[in-house]
Amino acid sequence: MQIVTLGPAGTYSHRAARAVDNNVGFKESVSAIVAAVDTEEYERGVVPIENSIEGSVTETLDSIADSDVAVTQEIVTPIRHALLAQSSEFELIASHSQALAQCRSYLEDTYPDVRAEAVASTARGVERAREDPGVAGIGHPDNAGDVLAVISEDIQDRSSNATRFFVVAPESERVTAGGRSTVVVYPNANYPGLLLELLEAFADRDINLSRIESRPSGNRLGDYLFHIDFEAGLYESRAQEALKSIESIATDGWVKRLGSYDRRHVVE
Repeated sequence: MQIVTLGPAGTYSHRAARAVDNNVGFKESVSAIVAAVDTEEYERGVVPIENSIEGSVTETLDSIADSDVAVTQEIVTPIRHALLAQSSEFELIASHSQALAQCRSYLEDTYPDVRAEAVASTARGVERAREDPGVAGIGHPDNAGDVLAVISEDIQDRSSNATRFFVVAPESERVTAGGRSTVVVYPNANYPGLLLELLEAFADRDINLSRIESRPSGNRLGDYLFHIDFEAGLYESRAQEALKSIESIATDGWVKRLGSYDRRHVVE
């Protein structure tokens, strides 16, 4: 199976993708990954959806809402950040914006005068550190290799740091079996009680929502769509009834069923 994820090799996305298959290719952005699966250039894509410290990855939310893909699996992996450099003398720390944010307290306390620069991925920052002795990267300690030294380990602000990844597939491979499901709802409406109506459709059927997040629709200011994760399979009658109720609310909009899936924990 051909998998695509955020590159280059050595990213946390790469580590999650290897849990699906070892045949992994790389793109430089989440939107490019989702597009590659949407056009069936790749059979599967692995994209970060949420971090326990920094929250949802908005690029992923927007990409899956704008594409015709399915979510077939969820992978949760712990994030162990290390500061990697050729020596303890460097003038720049380069890493993905999420990694920099997840280590904000450590960096402000330990390297308050060192400039931080966001790059496309943690692995790209580590590559810069290998090429330039004046640059340090943030990544998994295994990425140090023979060139870099591990200056400090476990520098994330919280030890519980973990990231959820979605495995996306072409829309034709969407399934209804699984303990969790994800939908995107665009009501194309705005009135008092709208969000309450959406929530009641699930609450009245004893379905727990594990995440709900609004994102701008892009159509006009103040217009939103909602990403909803809930703990039930689309095959269940209660989920079907809830979504039927949601569709009756969003008569001028749409409801996109991304699919049902199970959660897998990857520890390495």
